Amino acid sequence: MDNITSIALSRLVAQQRATDVTATNLANAATPGFHAERLVFSDWLVKTPGGAPGSTLAFTQDRATYRDSQTGPLQHTGNPLDLAIGGDGYFSVQTPNGVRLTRAGNFTLNASGNIVDMNGNALLDSNGRKLQLAPTDTDLTISAGGAISSSNGVVGKIGVVTPTNPQGLQAEGGQLFSVNGATAAVASPKLVQGAIEGSNIQPTLELTRMMNDMREFQFTTQLVQAEADRQQSAIDKLTQTRN
Repeated sequence: MDNITSIALSRLVAQQRATDVTATNLANAATPGFHAERLVFSDWLVKTPGGAPGSTLAFTQDRATYRDSQTGPLQHTGNPLDLAIGGDGYFSVQTPNGVRLTRAGNFTLNASGNIVDMNGNALLDSNGRKLQLAPTDTDLTISAGGAISSSNGVVGKIGVVTPTNPQGLQAEGGQLFSVNGATAAVASPKLVQGAIEGSNIQPTLELTRMMNDMREFQFTTQLVQAEADRQQSAIDKLTQTRN
C-alpha cells in the first residue's frame, strides 16, 4: 500500500472514531449526570523509507479519550430524593457487578426501604453501606454535606467520593463508571436536594461537530478514491504502452 493511501486510511479510522463518540454524546443529551466524551488526536511520525534525511510520514493517531468534567445544568424537580452534586465527586452505588460511581442523582425508595437509582442499584453511605430508611422516616431533608435527616433525626450520610486516579474511570453505559484504583471521600461535598444534574451536552454544538466529522470523512474518502483512480490510470497507460 502506498504512503498517501496509508496516511489517508489512518485519518479515516480516526474520523470514524470521532463520529462514533459524537453520536454517543448526542444520544445522551437528556441523560442525567452524563458528561461528554472527547478525543485527542496526534501525529504519529514515521521515518520515510529510503527518503531524504529527516523526511517523515505523519499518520493520525487516536491518542487519548477523556471526559468533559464541566458540571451539567441543575434541573429542579422538587423530589426530596433527587440529588445533584454541585462540585466534584460521585455517588457510589452497589450494582450486581460491584460498586460503581455515578453523578446521576435521580433516586427513589424501593420496597425494602433502600435508596436506589433508576436501575435499582442501592446508594451507599459514607461507610460504603446501603442506605436504608424505616417506614416511619418521613419529612426527609438532605444537607449539602450529605447528612440525611427525617422526623426521627439523622438516619445516615450519603457518601460522595472521588477516584484517586481519575484516569482509571471506565464508562459503563451513560451513567455508571467502574474505577480502577481507590477512591477518597470528598471533604466538603455540595449536594443540592430536590434537583438532578442534567447532561452537559449542548446538542447544537454536538450536531456541528457531527457535520464537521462527516465532511472530513467524506473528503478523505474522496482523496483515497482519487489516488486509487490515479494509480489505475497510470497502470492502464503503462499496459497500453507495452502492448
